[in-house]
Amino acid sequence: MEKGDRTRSEARVCVGAVTGARGLKGEVRIKAFTADPEDVAAYGPVSDESGKRTFRVRVTGRAKDQVIARIDGVDDRDAAEALKGTGLYVARSALPKVEAGTYYHADLIGIGVETVAGERLGKIKAVHNFGAGDVIEVAGTGRSVMVPFTDRVVTAVDVKMGRVVIEPPKGLFDDDGGPAKTDKD
Repeated sequence: MEKGDRTRSEARVCVGAVTGARGLKGEVRIKAFTADPEDVAAYGPVSDESGKRTFRVRVTGRAKDQVIARIDGVDDRDAAEALKGTGLYVARSALPKVEAGTYYHADLIGIGVETVAGERLGKIKAVHNFGAGDVIEVAGTGRSVMVPFTDRVVTAVDVKMGRVVIEPPKGLFDDDGGPAKTDKD
């Protein structure tokens, strides 16, 4: 990624991703990354990760943990399926300002992670949610470690200072700051 591309992507926030088609008339299923799933369409047109394609999204319903939506210009199942896996981004300036002590997941990417004792473990590579709550991916000494993003484990988040403080569960990290070794290693 070139420097100009990085700056552009940092000014945008992923609000959802197309997970597949629904029906035959071009509706899509979207996994929303917004507090209210229907807000995936509330901030104006969205674009793909590259910023080259722009979409107007209109939420038409909900199904389980996803929203069902129409995207302008997508009129059949094949066109909807072609969008599967597409991240949906909005300009950060279109989002509401965050209150003190709150942040967007995008704010966490790239900031340092350390233990309550001050041991540096790496940086946040990504924030995931596989259905049971948020997990931060910490990239350290060669390998990434998945850390539960819970009040019990994450004791402090200071976006302005660029750090997250954790109390890792026993055995999550080994002595060198990397993932704990198992009998399979």
